[in-house]
Amino acid sequence: MTAEGYAALEAELKRRTSEERPRIIQAISEARAHGDLSENAEYHAAKEAQSHNEGRIVELEDQISRAEVIDVTKLTGDTVKFGATVTLVDEDTEEEKTYKIVGDAEADAKQGKVSISSPIARALIGKSVGDTVEVSAPGGARSYEILTVRFLA
Repeated sequence: MTAEGYAALEAELKRRTSEERPRIIQAISEARAHGDLSENAEYHAAKEAQSHNEGRIVELEDQISRAEVIDVTKLTGDTVKFGATVTLVDEDTEEEKTYKIVGDAEADAKQGKVSISSPIARALIGKSVGDTVEVSAPGGARSYEILTVRFLA
């Protein structure tokens, strides 16, 4: 994963342990004060939120402990690999798109970050500027030409 993705996981873990956990504990204690727990919707909702939060904390701790952080700024070359920021042009529509190839946990298509295991990333790996790639997408096959390959933070 990239250093940026690792930092985001650490920030989420810190927020969940130092902000969410105490807030949920407070909500549980307030709901307990209302009496009968068997028919106490606030109590059950707070316990469910606690379960969800604790599960996510365990998941984050696991991802952080197993993470291999790669400093993208130290990568070089003109072929596409993990961490590359690739600008493509759709050969049918002439529309340009830019994607950064990142780890599975940090992928976010809206921000142009695609998972290393996604179909587009798998098609791009090992290719160079000027190469054409065929990507099988849910909407059908698309053909792209690689315009640039950069390694940015």
